[in-house]
Amino acid sequence: MLTVTHLPQVLALFLFVVGMLIVLLRRNTIVLLMGIELMLNAANLSLVAFARSQGQLDGQIMVFFVITIAAAESAVGLSILVNLYRNFGAVTTDRAQTLQG
Repeated sequence: MLTVTHLPQVLALFLFVVGMLIVLLRRNTIVLLMGIELMLNAANLSLVAFARSQGQLDGQIMVFFVITIAAAESAVGLSILVNLYRNFGAVTTDRAQTLQG
């Protein structure tokens, strides 16, 4: 039975599934990064909900580290995006498959 305490978990599941579908179905790199951020935010929501239900601060501490990782991921992802646009004139992931190592 779905109670009020389960609603944050259901919302986190919905956000994660939407983010996963965005990552799997879209080709635009900006939208791809937004999908990854959506999945990370869903994980944050889930961590905070579990921590609140248990009455502990461990979930909030882990969320701090996830936010730090998300910021680093955004910085690295946007730098890759700028290089893709500079080299190929587009931000689609199909163009990036032609890169030579």
